[in-house]
Amino acid sequence: MAQHKSAEKRARQTPKRTEVNRARRSKVRTAVKGVELAVAKGDKAAAQAALKLAQPALDKSVTKGAVKKGTASRKLSRLNARVKAMA
Repeated sequence: MAQHKSAEKRARQTPKRTEVNRARRSKVRTAVKGVELAVAKGDKAAAQAALKLAQPALDKSVTKGAVKKGTASRKLSRLNARVKAMA
């Protein structure tokens, strides 16, 4: 158990932050999944619409610290490439 004030505060904050970050990452995964499903179906319009929703979700998760900058950049780049490659 924590002995110092600062350690006690961290022990209180960590579970709260973990829950918030978990929810943010979940939203990002859901948005990415929407793009991937649209690409798998071959629906370019739906894929582009889903990508427009996924991009701000990823950007916001980076700003809030739930996802690392490079991870979000890589995911966006790959999703964008897959959407562009559609016929």
